[in-house]
Amino acid sequence: MELAKLKKKLLQEELRRQNKISLRRKLAYAVLLFIAVGGTALGWYYYNLDSILAGRFATAEKLLKEQQPQQAAERFAALQHNFPSAAIAPEALFRLAEIQELYQRSYREAILTCTLVERDYPDHPLALVARERVARIYKERLHDNERAITVYQELVDAGVPHSDRLIYEIADAYFRENNFEQARIEFEGLIKNYPQSTLVPEASYRIGVAYALEHQSQAAELAYRQVVEVFPNDPFAREAQLGLAGVMEDQERLREALTVLEGLVGVYPNQNVLQKRIEQVRERINKKQKAI
Repeated sequence: MELAKLKKKLLQEELRRQNKISLRRKLAYAVLLFIAVGGTALGWYYYNLDSILAGRFATAEKLLKEQQPQQAAERFAALQHNFPSAAIAPEALFRLAEIQELYQRSYREAILTCTLVERDYPDHPLALVARERVARIYKERLHDNERAITVYQELVDAGVPHSDRLIYEIADAYFRENNFEQARIEFEGLIKNYPQSTLVPEASYRIGVAYALEHQSQAAELAYRQVVEVFPNDPFAREAQLGLAGVMEDQERLREALTVLEGLVGVYPNQNVLQKRIEQVRERINKKQKAI
């Protein structure tokens, strides 16, 4: 009897031992399966990460088109913050800066974001684009021409391909500060260093304007005449003729001015303005004749 009980007890212990082994095996198999499936999923995720992030970028763009700039900004910011090393991260950060400037009018935040683009992704093509945007925000949004000039000059010194346009912006910023002498110097530098630039006719015209504003009539007249002679078919040639007439009016050369103005009839784009100028000069001539 005792022997039977002992056998039964040993059998029960053996069954429990085998059940434990079986359970451990099952757990081990489950863990291995989880690792295998998880590893496959993780591998698939990282393999397709660029496509996933491109989809998130497209979603943010769609929100922006739907006039939801705040939600779009949050998506772009999260994309760059969570995946700063992704290929699309610099563009997401730059798009955030655009939203901050154009939609939210948070100009200083936009400047900061552009600075982060340049700092964190110095070798990316958008780095210089972001710096140029900073200069434009200073100039056009904050009307801080001095800082704009500094940033534009840094870009010129960096040798960006479109330096002629940046030099024009520098000259224009000096012009807005009423520093007409330095503006002329910058315009002259543009003409000298970039003679094939499409900005040369306008730069030449604005040199004449700068001289006129400095009351250097002779130099202004010479500059205006040069624009007309060198760029006869350019729209700024007509502007230069109008400026030339103004210089002549200031010198009381009214008949000469009238001749120049009448030569613009049917040619100058704003005929209403032109007719008013012609009438004003004719009236001055009549008054002068009556005074005699």
